[in-house]
Amino acid sequence: MLEIDFIGYDGTHPAGFVYGLPKGHQSYLLLLTSTPAEFYLVDEKPLKNNTPSSTGNLTISHVIGESRRLPAEPLPVGEFRRFPAGTAILYAPGSFVLYRSCEENYANDWIRFRCDESYADLLPLKNQPFQAGDAEYCHDLFKLMTWESTIESSESTEVLSHLLKALLLKLAESCSRPAGNPHMQEMLDLRKRIYNNPELSWSVDAMAQELHLSSGYLQAIYKNMFGSSCMEDVILQRLKRAQDQLISTAKSVREIAEDCGYNNVEHFCRQFRKFLGISPSHYRRERAEAIKVPQEKASLHLTLGGTETRDGNILSPPF
Repeated sequence: MLEIDFIGYDGTHPAGFVYGLPKGHQSYLLLLTSTPAEFYLVDEKPLKNNTPSSTGNLTISHVIGESRRLPAEPLPVGEFRRFPAGTAILYAPGSFVLYRSCEENYANDWIRFRCDESYADLLPLKNQPFQAGDAEYCHDLFKLMTWESTIESSESTEVLSHLLKALLLKLAESCSRPAGNPHMQEMLDLRKRIYNNPELSWSVDAMAQELHLSSGYLQAIYKNMFGSSCMEDVILQRLKRAQDQLISTAKSVREIAEDCGYNNVEHFCRQFRKFLGISPSHYRRERAEAIKVPQEKASLHLTLGGTETRDGNILSPPF
C-alpha cells in the first residue's frame, strides 16, 4: 500500500532557508539534496549533564521558512552538521526534522508518502543523512515519479509504486557501500559512459586527465569500486557489442571490429579469443546452429498448413 502526499524535484530556496518540524510529518519524508546542506542530528543517547541546545535565532514550534527571525527556543540535544550535495535522508513519521541551507541557495528533491512497514524497510537507515551512491540516477527517478504523479489512473499508481521501490532499493545499496570516496559519482558517471560508448578511443591516461587524477589513482579507485579496471570494462563492453552484431547482423568480422572501436581486426580477433575462448567466426557459426535447431524442431509441428499430433498424424484444418 502506497499513498503519495507531495512530490517534487529541483525545489530551490535562497540563502537563509530553514525547515523544521518538532514532531515531524504524519508521513515519511525522503529528501535528496543537489546542494550542500546542514542537517540537525539529534543525540539519541545524550549524556546526563547535557542540556537542550539553542540556535539563537531559530525556533522549531512550527515550519520555518526562508530568512524568518524567530525567538530563541531550546532544541533537542544535538548539532548541525554539513553534508555535501547528493545527500539523502528518510525521516520516519513523527520524527524531529530540522535542516537548512549553508550556501547562497539550497535545492533538493523530495517526496512525502505513506506506506506499510515492509515497504519502508527497503531503506533500513532512517533519520540519518547519507551519501547517495548515484545521485544523478536517483534524481532522475524523482523526476519520473513527479511526472507520473500528474497522471490519474490505476496504471499510474502501480508505476509510481515501482519507481519508489526502485529509488529506495538504490538508496539502500548506497547505505551498504563504504563511505569516504570523494570520487564516487565521477566513477559512476565514467562507467556509464564506458558502457554506453565502448567504441570510443578510451585510454587510462585520457580518462585520468579529464578527471584531474593520476592514472594510478584512477585505476585504484575504479577497481576498488567495481572489481574490474576501467580498460577491462571497455574491452568487455566492446566484445559484448561484437557478440550481438555477430548474431544479429550480416556484417563482416572486419566491419564489426571497426564498429566496436578496433582499428585492427587481428587485435579484435585476439581479444575475442582471449576472453571468449573461440574466434568471432566460430562464435557466429555456433550461435547460428544453436538458433537453427529450435526453429527446425518447431517446424516439425507445422506441415503444409496442417498440425502434427503427438502420434505423428497430420490433421488438416477445416475448410
